[in-house]
Amino acid sequence: MVRDPLAGDDAPDLDAVLGALYDEDCRAIIRELDEPRTASELTERCDIPRSTLYRKLDTLTEASLLAEGTEIRDDGSHAGRYEIDFREVIVACDDEREFDIEIERPARRADERLAELWSEVREEL
Repeated sequence: MVRDPLAGDDAPDLDAVLGALYDEDCRAIIRELDEPRTASELTERCDIPRSTLYRKLDTLTEASLLAEGTEIRDDGSHAGRYEIDFREVIVACDDEREFDIEIERPARRADERLAELWSEVREEL
C-alpha cells in the first residue's frame, strides 16, 4: 500500500473523508466521474442543483478524493474539471484503537506532475 504521496506529513482528515463518502450526493458525483468532467456536465448527469453540486465538489476536493484541473476552451473561457484522485480508501484501527486513513492514489503521468508543481508555484506567488 502506498501512503498518500500528496499529503506529505499530514494524513487526510478521517472525518472529512468519511463524511464525503457517507454523503449520497458525493457518491453520485464519484459514480459519474468515469472520466474527467466539468461541473456543468456533472450537474446534468447527477441531477443535483448547481449550488449544491459546487458545495459537494468542495467537500470531495477538501477530503482529497477529487482533483480539480482547468479545461481551457477555444473561446478563451476556462472551466474547472474534476476527476477521481484515489484508487482505494482504507480505514484501519491501530494498536491503540485509534483510526487511521490511507488513500492510495493513481499513478501520475509526468505532465500531470509538472502541472501540479506549476500550480503550487503559482499559489506561492
